[in-house]
Amino acid sequence: MLQRPRRNRRSEAIRGMAQETHLEVSHLVQPLFLLDGRGIRKEVASLPGTFRFSPDEAKKEVESCLKLGLRNFILFPAVEESLKDPHATYSYHPDNFYLRVARELKAEFPESCLISDVAMDPYSSDGHDGLVKDGQILNDETLPILARMAVAQAEAGFDLIGPSDMMDGRVGAIRRALDENGFTQTGIMAYTAKYASAYYGPFRDALDSAPKSGDKKTYQMNPANAREALIEAALDTEEGADFLMVKPALNYLDVISLLKQHFELPIAAYHVSGECAMMIAAAQNGWLDLEKAVPETLLSIRRAGADVIITYFAKRYAERR
Repeated sequence: MLQRPRRNRRSEAIRGMAQETHLEVSHLVQPLFLLDGRGIRKEVASLPGTFRFSPDEAKKEVESCLKLGLRNFILFPAVEESLKDPHATYSYHPDNFYLRVARELKAEFPESCLISDVAMDPYSSDGHDGLVKDGQILNDETLPILARMAVAQAEAGFDLIGPSDMMDGRVGAIRRALDENGFTQTGIMAYTAKYASAYYGPFRDALDSAPKSGDKKTYQMNPANAREALIEAALDTEEGADFLMVKPALNYLDVISLLKQHFELPIAAYHVSGECAMMIAAAQNGWLDLEKAVPETLLSIRRAGADVIITYFAKRYAERR
C-alpha cells in the first residue's frame, strides 16, 4: 500500500504536525452571571460549576481568568423583579448595577474584552426580548429601546455589543445609534442565527428570565431551518455586524459551517447552558470523562468553522490546557 494514513498517527509529535484544527484559550469566551450585592458567589443548581457573582466577586473571577490567559467575557445581569417593567427602563438607568460592573471591570482590567447582552428579557416584566402589547411581540417599537440600551452599554465600556433579541433590523438600529453617539469603534457581535431551542433552561434559571407567557418562537429561529440563517447573516452583515453568532452550537454545527462558507466575518458559536449541563450530568453519573469530553467538544465546534466559542467550560479548559 502506497497510502497508509496510520503513518501520520504513529506518534504524538507526528500527530501534532498533521493536526488540522487547533483550539486556543484566545478562541474562548467565558460567560459571567452578575447580580447586585456584595460577597455573593451562588452556584447555579442546574449548571454545576457556574456561579452568579456580585460585583466584588466578579472582579475576583475575572482576575483569576486573566491569569490563565482567558481575556474574553460575556456578561449577563440577574435583575430583581421589582426593577423590571414593560419597557425595560432599568436597562439604561444610570444606577444599573450591570453598567456599573462593566465600568469597574474595564477600569481595573483594561486588557479584558467585555461583551454585553442586548435584549429586553432580563429587564422586562413580561420576560420577552421585545416589547409586548396585547400578547404580541412588537418588532419596530422594540428597536429604539435596544438602541438606547446599547448606547448605555458602550458608555459603560463594553467592547462588543451583543444583540440577542432577534428583532428584525436591530443591528442596523444599534449601529446607527452607536455611531451617532460617537461609539464608532464599539463592535457588534450579532446573535445571527439564534434558535428557539430546548437547551436554554439553566441559563434562564440563572437569570430568572423565562417568558411570563407564551414562548419565543415568533422571533427565535425554527430549529428545522438552515437556509434561513443565510438570510439573517446577510442582513446582519449589511446592517453593520462585526461578528455573526450561531446559538446553540452542538445541534447546529451544520449552520456554523454554512455561515463560515458564505461570509467573511468572524463566526461565533454559543455552546449553551443545556449543552454543557448534559455533559456535566453524564460525567457525574460516570458515563463520560469530562476532562476528555470538553476539549473534544470544543474542537468539534472549531472544526465546524467557529472562530469564537462562548462556553461555560472556557475557564475549565484554560486551567487544564
